Amino acid sequence: MASRTQIVCLCEGARGRSIDPVFINKLIKTLRPPWVRQFGSNYVRIDPRGSRKAVIGALPDTLRECLAAGGHTTLMVWADCDHDCATPEALVTIFREEATRQGITGDEFDRVVFIFAKDRIENWIEFIETGS
Repeated sequence: MASRTQIVCLCEGARGRSIDPVFINKLIKTLRPPWVRQFGSNYVRIDPRGSRKAVIGALPDTLRECLAAGGHTTLMVWADCDHDCATPEALVTIFREEATRQGITGDEFDRVVFIFAKDRIENWIEFIETGS
């Protein structure tokens, strides 16, 4: 059994040139999701992949790594649901289609936590400033 909770955050953006890591860490600390241990150690690994297309392509291999690590590892996918995306559900369908194509089962896919933001910068700045 793992000695700590591990959260792998697959996200859009470029390492060192994006608001994503700052926002992700603040959001996780603020929301305190139930799968994060309240006592003990937690580890958040942020894995920016550039474009949404790159995130979609990376999901299957990253999910396999998380599943192999054990029950205390969670994969979170952070992406923008902007003008080219009708709904968050439509974006999940795109992720699911690629994952299925690469051999991920439905049960495995259902373990992924998706976080989508509409008009990302405005919403994230509001959250950081106001907490809502």
